[in-house]
Amino acid sequence: MTALEHDQHFMQRALELADYAESLGEIPVGAVLVDEQGNIIGEGWNASILKNDPTAHAEIEAIRKAASAVQNYRLLNTTLYVTLEPCTMCAGAILHSRIKRLVFGASDYKTGAVGSRFHFFDDYKMNHFLEITTGVLEAQCSEKLSAFFQRRRREKKAAKCGAETAE
Repeated sequence: MTALEHDQHFMQRALELADYAESLGEIPVGAVLVDEQGNIIGEGWNASILKNDPTAHAEIEAIRKAASAVQNYRLLNTTLYVTLEPCTMCAGAILHSRIKRLVFGASDYKTGAVGSRFHFFDDYKMNHFLEITTGVLEAQCSEKLSAFFQRRRREKKAAKCGAETAE
């Protein structure tokens, strides 16, 4: 298996977790954390709405599960796969957990902290550096989010029209 095929394999799993998040009414973002042997040690999906927790992003959920699984807050020699570019909160968690490599699918031009909006890891003063790979299964990741938000806008518009008709 080539490096790209390896990345696509785990990103496909992250997309499945994004589907699960969407089935729960969450924004469809999924994350998978893999050790250097290729074992999944943590998975997560957005759960902020269900948990009433603004920190329950897919990346944070995967990091928490992995840290618990390995009984260490340092997740050395691991790779995090996530369908959407991490925000600043998640970038901070990635930094503090010492993840070795980040792979993400879709860019986030509103709140992305890995080059689209902010450049969190470009600061030479950081005490940890990581490898970053972008655009893995980008079209599928982007389409999933775009379709979700288009549907959500239609639903809100229909609900608003229905409320106005009822009056």
